Formats: sequence, C-alpha cells, structure tokens
Amino acid sequence: MSIDKYETLNQERKIQNMKKRVAAYCRVSTDNDDQANSFESQQRYFRQYIERKPDWELYAIFADEGISGTNTKKRKEFNRMIACAKNGDFDLIITKEISRFARNTLDSIFYTRDLKKHGVGVIFLNDNINTLDGDAELRLAIMSSIAQEESRKTSERVKWGQKRQMERGVVFGRSMLGYDVKGGKMTINEDGAKIVRLIFRKFVDEGKGTHVIARELREEGISPMRVKEWSNTVILRVIRNEKYCGDLVQKKTYTPDFLSHEKKVNLGQEEFVILKDHHEPIISRELFDKANRILDAKSLSQEGKAKHSNRYPFSGKIKCGRCGASYVARYKTRKDGSQYKAWRCFEGAKHGGPHIDKAGNQVGCSGTSIRNEEAIHIMYLVCKQLTIDRQKIADNLIKTIQKVISLDMTGADTNTLEDKIEAAQKKRTDLIDLYTSGDIDRDEFTALRAKYDAEINSLKSMVESMEKQQVVIAKQEERMEDIKNAVDELIEGIEYEDEFYTQLLDKMVINDRENIDVYLNLLPLKWSYTVAGSINCPQGGNCLKDRQLLKKALASENALQAQRNISEASLPISVNTPMTSR
Repeated sequence: MSIDKYETLNQERKIQNMKKRVAAYCRVSTDNDDQANSFESQQRYFRQYIERKPDWELYAIFADEGISGTNTKKRKEFNRMIACAKNGDFDLIITKEISRFARNTLDSIFYTRDLKKHGVGVIFLNDNINTLDGDAELRLAIMSSIAQEESRKTSERVKWGQKRQMERGVVFGRSMLGYDVKGGKMTINEDGAKIVRLIFRKFVDEGKGTHVIARELREEGISPMRVKEWSNTVILRVIRNEKYCGDLVQKKTYTPDFLSHEKKVNLGQEEFVILKDHHEPIISRELFDKANRILDAKSLSQEGKAKHSNRYPFSGKIKCGRCGASYVARYKTRKDGSQYKAWRCFEGAKHGGPHIDKAGNQVGCSGTSIRNEEAIHIMYLVCKQLTIDRQKIADNLIKTIQKVISLDMTGADTNTLEDKIEAAQKKRTDLIDLYTSGDIDRDEFTALRAKYDAEINSLKSMVESMEKQQVVIAKQEERMEDIKNAVDELIEGIEYEDEFYTQLLDKMVINDRENIDVYLNLLPLKWSYTVAGSINCPQGGNCLKDRQLLKKALASENALQAQRNISEASLPISVNTPMTSR
C-alpha cells in the first residue's frame, strides 16, 4: 500500500472524529413543582452545553422523571439509552453527576464497563470523570460508593420523618372501600361505607359466611374496589380491617433494602404505629369486635384441619354429574355447635343455585352435597365388592414388609468378636516385651500399638452395634404382629380416610343422592350407589355405619371376569408403630 493511501485513511479518520454523537441523561427523583422545573432546566442545560462543543452533535436527551436512581430496572429511558449505545447510535453520554446516573455502586461500574466495551464513554460533569480515561474506574467506584451511602442516609431520614408523621396521625396510603384518603386525612365515603355496613350486618346479624356474602354482593351487582370481583378473601380483609372501627395501624409493610425498594409484610421486624380512635368509624367497636370473635372461633375450630387441597384423599376426585365441576370440602355446623365435613360442587358453592347473573351468564349449580363419612363408606363398600384373593395379598404384603425391616445378621457372632478383641489386647501387651528385649525399636512399637488400638476400638464398635440390632430383632415379632393386624383390617375393608383411597379412587361422580357412580384406577368397572334417607344417630357416633348405602348395580360379566383375575396388589397401609429403627 502506498503512503498516499495511509494519508487518505488518516484524513477519513479525522473527518469521522470531527463530530461526536452525544446523548445526555437526566433524572429527577420527585414530582413536586421545583423538581419539575429542574427537570426542564436540565434538558435545556444539556442542549446548550453540547451546542458549545463544535465537535459534538446532540443525538437525544434521555430523561426519567420521578423514578428512583437506586435501581435501574424501572428506569425506562435509562434502559432505552443503554440499548441505543450498544447499537452504536451514539459515541458519548453526558450526565450531571454520578447520583443522577446511578446511586448503586454495582450498577455504576457494570454499565460504564459495558458501555466502554462498545466504545461509548460516559462523562460525569460535576464529578469531572470521563470513563474513557485510565483512572476513571477507580474514581468512579469511590464516587459511586459515596453516592450510594448518601442514598442510604436519605432513605433513613425519609423513614424517620414518615414515622414521626405517622405518630402525629398523618395517614400514608391510598383511598379504600368506605374511606377517602387525601392530604394525610381519612374521610368517610358514604357509598363505600354502606357496603362495609352491609358486609358486617350479613356476617354478624344474619350469620352468613364469607363465601355467601361474596356471592350475594356479586349477584346484587355491587362493584368491589381495586379487585375484579368479590371473593371470600376480600370479605375477610374487610372484616379484619381495624380502620372501620376508627383505629389506625401503620407500617404493616416495610422496606428492608433501600436499593431494591421491595416491600415486605411486617411480621414484627419493625415497630407498628398504632393509634386508637384516630378517625370517624363506619361501624361500632362492639360490632367489629363481635365479628372478629366469630372469625377467631371459626379459625380455632379449623385448627389442625387441612385446607382444601390435594391433602384430602378425595380432593379433585369427587365430580359433579350435573355441571362437571370438582367438589370442594366445606365444614358445616350442626344445631348443637358441632361440625362435620361435607363435599359440595364448587360452582354451587361459589354462585349458589342455577340462575342467570346480571351479565346474562348461566351460573350456579344444584349439585347435591355429600358428607365426608358417606364418601368414605362408599369406598369401603367398593373395596368389599372387589373379588380378589385377600389372603394372598395379605401374605405378599407381609413377606415384603418382613424383607424390608429385617436385619441381615449373617456372620454376626458376638462371641467370635469378643475372642478377636482378647487376641488383639494380648498382642498389644506383648509389644512391651518385644520393645524391652530390643526386638523392635521405638518407632515400630508406636506404629504397632496404634494399629492394635484401632483394631480393638473397631471390634468393640461392632459388638455394640450388634447388641443394639439384637434389641431391635427382639422387638420385631411385636412389630410384625401390629403390621399383620393393620394389613388384615385394610384388606378386609375397615374404613379408612388415608392414602389407601387416594391411590385406589379415580373419580366419584355425584349425579344426585340416588345415583353416585364410582370409578377405580386401572379397573374397567363402575359401581353405582344410592344414599338412603337421613337416619337419627347418637351425637358423636359414626352415623354412616348406621346408614344403609344400597348397591344398585355392578358391571358387565366381562368386567367381572377381569375383576376376578386380580390376585395380587400393592396396597398402602397405615401402621401406628414406626417401621424404621436406628
């Protein structure tokens, strides 16, 4: 290549470097008037600053307004600027100071390094830092750390000031059902207050549950606030909200990290601000306390009982024969105050009986409910009808269990081990004679003694372990007796509500109380049952055992033939005695 060619390339490079495409970034933290004016002035400043540079030309001004600088995730314009820089749209970014760019040291270093890889520098005017300079990263790290610490101190000052205001009764938060919040004060919104009073009246005076109240509000066309539709959880939040009786509790959430600004539920990590009789109540304190006592009583009565989930053996397996929805578990209360579990069609539980709602949709279902003990007894009858070799199944199960819990004691003889221990101890004693006679030196004596000590300790551990195993074996006959009784009960059809039915049942379809169909897993069969009319039972007894559930029909002869071929099965069992030992 001739020298003229090189000179041409140099001239082209100078022409390219004559004009740098420059982007500016500015940000203000709040939306008050002074800051908004500052926002406009920052943009004007950057335009004028770039115009004074003959070798610069303005590409664009990127600006985020009212967004915190401690986290870049929510700064849309900042992120758009970074994307444009990586795309090669401009050569340089100018910003007023590091705290405008990022108050997070990690973000500052990460983004300036990333931009530098793409040939884009960042100039922090007030801090006099150009990231394309050699020592820029060290100076940037120091200044960023200072900015981050200042942000932390600002966060602490703001939190302290907010708490002092809360203690003086200033309300932080937004309007809610029944109250308007403006200027830190709560005033009653009568339209919403009427709904709040209606909810408490239905719950306390009319004794309706939260599901029923939610359904009635939906049917009446009453709109909730900030949620799509009424639900039992929305009703619960209303009943539990202390603001409706005039009290105020603030700092229910807190922000543990000033960098992420992520809020978390305050479970005692920070002190609550509690003010009684803070504002005008919508309901009386007596009504509020009574409603919450009812809720607490319901919570106590459900303690220890699993909520509706697949932890119930029949969860998702009982289906409505009318609408196809799954049945859900509900606890019902008798006149004497005792409770029992029943299953009800979800569509009926949510919307009530069949009807057209105000939107013109067909909702609700008249599916029949069924008590949990009735479902259990139906499964008991199904198991009794299975034509299987019960004794063979029981024998196979017990043999398998014996193999699992039995201990291999082959070659285990404590007497033999004791003899080995005695021989090793004799060898260790003889070492002294060998050492004093000069047959072995000091190092050999030390090594052999350590060897025999280790051998003795190992043998003693084996003896101790075998003695423990013999204790376990001694109890094995008693344990196996319990297991045999449990297997016999299960195979013979004793009523259980455990994993046994979960594995066996495919689905139970409730058409009505006279037509209940049962389908089992892996069997081409259907059993149909009718539940007889109610029968008076002694309180606390198992009423279902006194009921007559009449079997209506079985299956075809082919299905029965397939049924008779079942001779072995892997059936789960419930045993009170633990089957593992240490």
